[in-house]
Amino acid sequence: MNLGILSRKASLYSTRRLREAARERGHDARVVNYLRCTMNITARRPAVLLGEERLAFDAVVPRIGASATFYGTAVVRQFEMTGTFTANESQAIARSRDKLRALQLLSREGIDLPVTGFAHSVKDTAALLELVGGPPVVVKLLEGTQGRGVILAETRKAAESVIGAFRQLDANILVQEFVADARGDDLRAFVVDGEVVAAMVRHAAPGEFRANLHLGGTAEAVELTDAEREAAVRSAECLGLGVAGVDLLRSGRGPLVLEVNSSPGLEGIEGATGVDVAGAVVGYVERAAAGSSPGGRGG
Repeated sequence: MNLGILSRKASLYSTRRLREAARERGHDARVVNYLRCTMNITARRPAVLLGEERLAFDAVVPRIGASATFYGTAVVRQFEMTGTFTANESQAIARSRDKLRALQLLSREGIDLPVTGFAHSVKDTAALLELVGGPPVVVKLLEGTQGRGVILAETRKAAESVIGAFRQLDANILVQEFVADARGDDLRAFVVDGEVVAAMVRHAAPGEFRANLHLGGTAEAVELTDAEREAAVRSAECLGLGVAGVDLLRSGRGPLVLEVNSSPGLEGIEGATGVDVAGAVVGYVERAAAGSSPGGRGG
Protein backbone atom coordinates (compact mmCIF):
# COMPACT_ATOMS: atom_id res chain seq x y z
CA MET A 1 0.00 0.00 0.00
CA ASN A 2 1.17 3.50 -0.82
CA LEU A 3 0.27 5.58 2.25
CA GLY A 4 0.30 9.34 2.63
CA ILE A 5 0.53 10.92 6.08
CA LEU A 6 -0.71 14.51 6.05
CA SER A 7 1.31 16.34 8.67
CA ARG A 8 3.13 19.65 8.93
CA LYS A 9 6.19 18.07 10.59
CA ALA A 10 7.74 14.69 9.89
CA SER A 11 9.64 14.88 13.20
CA LEU A 12 6.52 14.90 15.40
CA TYR A 13 6.17 11.73 17.48
CA SER A 14 2.74 10.79 16.12
CA THR A 15 3.80 11.33 12.50
CA ARG A 16 7.05 9.43 12.98
CA ARG A 17 5.30 6.47 14.64
CA LEU A 18 2.70 6.20 11.89
CA ARG A 19 5.41 6.14 9.24
CA GLU A 20 7.40 3.54 11.20
CA ALA A 21 4.31 1.35 11.71
CA ALA A 22 3.45 1.50 8.01
CA ARG A 23 6.97 0.57 6.93
CA GLU A 24 7.12 -2.26 9.48
CA ARG A 25 4.02 -3.70 7.80
CA GLY A 26 5.64 -3.51 4.37
CA HIS A 27 4.00 -0.34 3.08
CA ASP A 28 5.47 2.71 1.40
CA ALA A 29 4.77 5.71 3.64
CA ARG A 30 5.39 9.35 2.86
CA VAL A 31 4.84 12.42 5.00
CA VAL A 32 3.32 15.36 3.11
CA ASN A 33 2.97 18.88 4.49
CA TYR A 34 -0.65 19.57 3.59
CA LEU A 35 -0.11 23.33 3.77
CA ARG A 36 2.27 23.03 0.82
CA CYS A 37 -0.27 21.14 -1.28
CA THR A 38 -2.18 22.80 -4.08
CA MET A 39 -5.45 21.57 -5.55
CA ASN A 40 -6.50 21.30 -9.16
CA ILE A 41 -10.29 21.48 -9.02
CA THR A 42 -11.14 20.36 -12.52
CA ALA A 43 -14.10 18.41 -13.83
CA ARG A 44 -13.39 14.68 -13.96
CA ARG A 45 -9.66 15.13 -13.17
CA PRO A 46 -9.37 16.49 -9.62
CA ALA A 47 -5.82 16.40 -8.28
CA VAL A 48 -3.67 17.21 -5.28
CA LEU A 49 -0.21 18.50 -6.15
CA LEU A 50 3.03 19.14 -4.27
CA GLY A 51 4.92 21.58 -6.43
CA GLU A 52 4.51 20.12 -9.92
CA GLU A 53 4.08 16.54 -8.66
CA ARG A 54 0.63 15.01 -8.79
CA LEU A 55 0.18 13.07 -5.53
CA ALA A 56 -1.30 9.57 -5.72
CA PHE A 57 -1.85 7.41 -2.64
CA ASP A 58 -3.91 4.32 -1.90
CA ALA A 59 -4.87 5.94 1.40
CA VAL A 60 -4.06 8.95 3.55
CA VAL A 61 -3.96 9.45 7.30
CA PRO A 62 -4.80 13.09 8.10
CA ARG A 63 -2.99 14.74 11.01
CA ILE A 64 -4.59 18.16 10.65
CA GLY A 65 -3.63 20.80 13.20
CA ALA A 66 -6.39 22.85 14.81
CA SER A 67 -4.97 26.14 13.51
CA ALA A 68 -5.07 24.87 9.93
CA THR A 69 -8.44 23.11 9.96
CA PHE A 70 -9.95 24.98 7.00
CA TYR A 71 -7.12 24.39 4.56
CA GLY A 72 -6.30 20.95 5.94
CA THR A 73 -9.84 19.65 5.53
CA ALA A 74 -9.93 21.10 2.01
CA VAL A 75 -6.87 19.01 1.12
CA VAL A 76 -8.42 15.90 2.69
CA ARG A 77 -11.64 16.56 0.77
CA GLN A 78 -9.69 16.88 -2.48
CA PHE A 79 -8.08 13.49 -1.88
CA GLU A 80 -11.59 12.12 -1.31
CA MET A 81 -12.62 13.55 -4.68
CA THR A 82 -9.85 11.52 -6.34
CA GLY A 83 -11.23 8.34 -4.75
CA THR A 84 -8.45 8.03 -2.15
CA PHE A 85 -9.43 6.45 1.17
CA THR A 86 -8.94 8.77 4.16
CA ALA A 87 -8.67 7.45 7.73
CA ASN A 88 -10.88 10.35 8.83
CA GLU A 89 -13.14 12.07 6.35
CA SER A 90 -13.00 15.83 5.92
CA GLN A 91 -16.57 16.29 7.15
CA ALA A 92 -15.87 14.26 10.29
CA ILE A 93 -12.76 16.33 11.06
CA ALA A 94 -14.76 19.54 10.61
CA ARG A 95 -17.51 18.25 12.94
CA SER A 96 -15.04 17.40 15.68
CA ARG A 97 -13.27 20.77 15.43
CA ASP A 98 -16.51 22.70 15.93
CA LYS A 99 -16.94 21.99 19.64
CA LEU A 100 -20.47 23.34 19.79
CA ARG A 101 -21.63 21.34 16.78
CA ALA A 102 -19.94 18.21 18.13
CA LEU A 103 -21.67 18.53 21.50
CA GLN A 104 -25.01 19.14 19.81
CA LEU A 105 -24.60 15.98 17.73
CA LEU A 106 -23.53 13.90 20.74
CA SER A 107 -26.45 15.26 22.76
CA ARG A 108 -28.91 14.34 20.00
CA GLU A 109 -27.63 10.76 20.13
CA GLY A 110 -28.25 10.57 23.87
CA ILE A 111 -24.56 10.51 24.82
CA ASP A 112 -24.12 11.91 28.34
CA LEU A 113 -22.19 15.19 28.62
CA PRO A 114 -21.45 17.71 31.35
CA VAL A 115 -24.34 20.21 31.49
CA THR A 116 -23.33 22.83 28.91
CA GLY A 117 -24.66 26.27 28.07
CA PHE A 118 -24.06 28.62 25.15
CA ALA A 119 -25.21 32.21 24.75
CA HIS A 120 -24.27 35.27 22.74
CA SER A 121 -25.09 38.25 24.94
CA VAL A 122 -23.45 39.05 28.28
CA LYS A 123 -26.94 40.16 29.37
CA ASP A 124 -27.80 36.46 29.57
CA THR A 125 -24.85 35.54 31.82
CA ALA A 126 -26.95 35.08 34.96
CA ALA A 127 -29.37 32.75 33.20
CA LEU A 128 -26.46 30.86 31.63
CA LEU A 129 -24.83 30.26 35.01
CA GLU A 130 -28.11 29.04 36.46
CA LEU A 131 -28.56 26.71 33.50
CA VAL A 132 -25.35 24.83 34.34
CA GLY A 133 -26.01 24.77 38.08
CA GLY A 134 -24.12 27.87 39.17
CA PRO A 135 -20.47 28.27 40.11
CA PRO A 136 -17.98 26.76 40.09
CA VAL A 137 -18.17 26.52 36.29
CA VAL A 138 -15.75 25.83 33.48
CA VAL A 139 -15.53 28.45 30.72
CA LYS A 140 -14.16 27.18 27.39
CA LEU A 141 -13.15 28.97 24.23
CA LEU A 142 -14.67 27.17 21.25
CA GLU A 143 -11.35 27.48 19.43
CA GLY A 144 -9.13 26.28 22.29
CA THR A 145 -7.04 23.10 22.13
CA GLN A 146 -4.90 21.00 24.50
CA GLY A 147 -6.51 22.60 27.54
CA ARG A 148 -5.73 26.15 26.45
CA GLY A 149 -8.60 28.62 26.68
CA VAL A 150 -10.21 26.63 29.51
CA ILE A 151 -10.78 28.48 32.80
CA LEU A 152 -12.27 27.37 36.09
CA ALA A 153 -14.39 30.17 37.58
CA GLU A 154 -15.02 29.31 41.23
CA THR A 155 -17.36 32.19 42.10
CA ARG A 156 -20.21 33.99 40.35
CA LYS A 157 -18.19 37.20 40.19
CA ALA A 158 -15.22 35.41 38.63
CA ALA A 159 -17.48 33.68 36.09
CA GLU A 160 -19.15 36.96 35.13
CA SER A 161 -15.73 38.63 34.71
CA VAL A 162 -14.30 35.86 32.54
CA ILE A 163 -17.41 35.60 30.36
CA GLY A 164 -17.56 39.37 29.98
CA ALA A 165 -13.88 39.58 29.02
CA PHE A 166 -14.18 36.85 26.39
CA ARG A 167 -17.31 38.39 24.90
CA GLN A 168 -15.62 41.80 24.67
CA LEU A 169 -13.05 40.07 22.46
CA ASP A 170 -15.96 38.65 20.42
CA ALA A 171 -14.84 35.13 21.37
CA ASN A 172 -17.37 32.31 21.35
CA ILE A 173 -17.45 30.35 24.59
CA LEU A 174 -19.12 27.39 26.23
CA VAL A 175 -19.97 27.29 29.92
CA GLN A 176 -20.02 23.86 31.55
CA GLU A 177 -20.72 22.48 34.98
CA PHE A 178 -17.64 21.66 37.04
CA VAL A 179 -17.68 17.92 37.70
CA ALA A 180 -16.14 17.67 41.15
CA ASP A 181 -16.45 13.86 41.15
CA ALA A 182 -13.62 13.66 38.61
CA ARG A 183 -11.10 15.05 41.15
CA GLY A 184 -8.85 16.49 38.45
CA ASP A 185 -8.69 13.26 36.43
CA ASP A 186 -9.98 12.47 32.98
CA LEU A 187 -9.90 9.51 30.64
CA ARG A 188 -8.61 9.30 27.09
CA ALA A 189 -9.98 6.41 25.05
CA PHE A 190 -8.30 5.85 21.70
CA VAL A 191 -10.88 4.51 19.25
CA VAL A 192 -9.91 2.89 15.96
CA ASP A 193 -12.52 1.46 13.60
CA GLY A 194 -15.23 1.22 16.26
CA GLU A 195 -13.02 -0.32 18.97
CA VAL A 196 -11.15 1.11 21.95
CA VAL A 197 -7.56 -0.03 21.33
CA ALA A 198 -5.98 1.76 24.32
CA ALA A 199 -7.07 3.89 27.26
CA MET A 200 -5.34 5.97 29.90
CA VAL A 201 -6.29 8.05 32.90
CA ARG A 202 -4.69 11.49 33.12
CA HIS A 203 -4.04 13.19 36.45
CA ALA A 204 -3.86 16.97 36.71
CA ALA A 205 -0.67 18.57 38.02
CA PRO A 206 -0.81 19.98 41.58
CA GLY A 207 -2.85 23.19 41.66
CA GLU A 208 -4.28 22.52 38.19
CA PHE A 209 -7.76 21.26 37.31
CA ARG A 210 -6.97 20.38 33.68
CA ALA A 211 -5.43 16.94 33.19
CA ASN A 212 -3.78 17.61 29.81
CA LEU A 213 -0.28 16.17 29.52
CA HIS A 214 0.85 19.37 27.76
CA LEU A 215 0.05 21.21 31.00
CA GLY A 216 2.12 18.98 33.26
CA GLY A 217 -0.37 16.19 33.86
CA THR A 218 0.64 12.55 34.23
CA ALA A 219 -0.92 9.43 32.75
CA GLU A 220 -1.20 5.70 33.27
CA ALA A 221 -3.05 2.83 31.64
CA VAL A 222 -6.60 2.24 32.81
CA GLU A 223 -9.26 -0.43 32.35
CA LEU A 224 -12.46 1.18 31.15
CA THR A 225 -15.87 0.09 32.30
CA ASP A 226 -18.31 -1.23 29.72
CA ALA A 227 -20.24 2.05 29.93
CA GLU A 228 -17.09 4.12 29.34
CA ARG A 229 -16.06 1.95 26.41
CA GLU A 230 -19.53 2.22 24.87
CA ALA A 231 -19.62 6.00 25.32
CA ALA A 232 -16.24 6.37 23.58
CA VAL A 233 -17.17 4.16 20.63
CA ARG A 234 -20.58 5.79 20.19
CA SER A 235 -19.03 9.26 20.28
CA ALA A 236 -16.53 8.44 17.52
CA GLU A 237 -19.27 6.85 15.42
CA CYS A 238 -21.61 9.79 15.98
CA LEU A 239 -19.07 12.20 14.46
CA GLY A 240 -18.09 9.74 11.72
CA LEU A 241 -14.47 9.30 12.85
CA GLY A 242 -12.54 6.12 12.09
CA VAL A 243 -9.71 7.29 14.37
CA ALA A 244 -10.51 9.36 17.46
CA GLY A 245 -9.36 10.28 20.93
CA VAL A 246 -12.39 10.55 23.19
CA ASP A 247 -12.02 12.40 26.48
CA LEU A 248 -14.34 11.44 29.33
CA LEU A 249 -14.95 12.22 32.98
CA ARG A 250 -16.01 9.73 35.62
CA SER A 251 -18.99 11.01 37.59
CA GLY A 252 -21.62 9.77 39.97
CA ARG A 253 -24.09 9.60 37.09
CA GLY A 254 -21.78 7.64 34.79
CA PRO A 255 -19.23 8.61 32.13
CA LEU A 256 -19.51 12.10 30.65
CA VAL A 257 -17.95 12.88 27.28
CA LEU A 258 -15.89 16.08 27.22
CA GLU A 259 -14.50 16.16 23.71
CA VAL A 260 -13.73 14.07 20.64
CA ASN A 261 -10.37 14.67 18.96
CA SER A 262 -9.86 13.81 15.29
CA SER A 263 -6.04 14.03 15.43
CA PRO A 264 -5.26 12.49 18.82
CA GLY A 265 -1.60 12.36 19.83
CA LEU A 266 0.11 8.98 20.09
CA GLU A 267 3.00 9.77 22.43
CA GLY A 268 1.04 9.96 25.68
CA ILE A 269 -1.19 6.96 25.06
CA GLU A 270 1.59 4.69 23.75
CA GLY A 271 3.88 5.70 26.60
CA ALA A 272 1.24 5.11 29.26
CA THR A 273 -0.16 1.84 27.92
CA GLY A 274 2.62 0.22 25.89
CA VAL A 275 0.07 -0.44 23.12
CA ASP A 276 1.15 -0.12 19.49
CA VAL A 277 -1.57 2.39 18.66
CA ALA A 278 0.15 3.49 15.45
CA GLY A 279 0.05 -0.12 14.25
CA ALA A 280 -3.66 -0.30 15.04
CA VAL A 281 -4.29 2.82 12.93
CA VAL A 282 -2.28 1.46 9.99
CA GLY A 283 -4.06 -1.91 10.30
CA TYR A 284 -7.42 -0.16 10.08
CA VAL A 285 -6.34 1.77 7.00
CA GLU A 286 -5.13 -1.48 5.37
CA ARG A 287 -8.49 -3.15 5.86
CA ALA A 288 -10.62 -0.16 4.95
CA ALA A 289 -8.63 0.93 1.90
CA ALA A 290 -8.77 -2.58 0.48
CA GLY A 291 -12.57 -2.53 0.65
CA SER A 292 -13.24 1.07 -0.33
CA SER A 293 -14.83 2.00 -3.64
CA PRO A 294 -13.22 4.84 -5.65
CA GLY A 295 -15.24 8.04 -5.68
CA GLY A 296 -17.53 6.91 -2.89
CA ARG A 297 -16.44 9.41 -0.26
CA GLY A 298 -16.25 13.15 0.27
CA GLY A 299 -18.69 15.99 0.11
